[in-house]
Amino acid sequence: MLIDKPLGWTSFQVVNKIRWAIRKEFDIKKIKVGHAGTLDPLATGLMLICTGRMTKQIEQFMGMHKTYTGSFRLGATTPSYDLETSVSEPKPTDHVTAEILEEVRAGFLGNIKQKPPLHSAIKKDGKRLYTLARAGKTTEIPTREVQIVDFKLTEINLPDLSFYVSCSKGTYIRSLAHDFGQKLGCGAHLTSLKRTAIGSYQLSDALTLDAFLHSLDAKS
Repeated sequence: MLIDKPLGWTSFQVVNKIRWAIRKEFDIKKIKVGHAGTLDPLATGLMLICTGRMTKQIEQFMGMHKTYTGSFRLGATTPSYDLETSVSEPKPTDHVTAEILEEVRAGFLGNIKQKPPLHSAIKKDGKRLYTLARAGKTTEIPTREVQIVDFKLTEINLPDLSFYVSCSKGTYIRSLAHDFGQKLGCGAHLTSLKRTAIGSYQLSDALTLDAFLHSLDAKS
């Protein structure tokens, strides 16, 4: 199923809601439900939801390239690299020109090394990193190689930038925003994010969560 994740929901909450609704509608005690790639609570967009035997193919879907649109804000950073945590002291962006933006943008194309945010669902020593972050703890996070297939700045309205990204599995757009700001020397953080495609699956073909739940009710 193609679902458009609502703002503020975790991917886990979406899966739980769908599992509960299916169990209730079809009066079954147990059914496997999973998703092919986490979206942060502050992100919206396409989730592939698999049920029953299709959950065995989740890894295949997760390996597909993904595309995103969204926005960065230059001139400040946050610990989570997005708006989940407080913004730091602002830094000037007067030196940023269209030429500099283009040079930095081009430098992120291809295979790059990236370090996931501490505020992420990655596990280390059996614990989610965001659990450590929210407890005020720090830990060393290894870098990983990801591929940025395409990266466009679609609108420049400093200090805000709109973007389009096509990338490999495991890419953190929050880290891309943070690293982009570091290269510019003024810092940056992610202010909005929408996943528009997973492989050939498009957000335009997805149902909102409410529409999916209503479709189940309509069958009753």
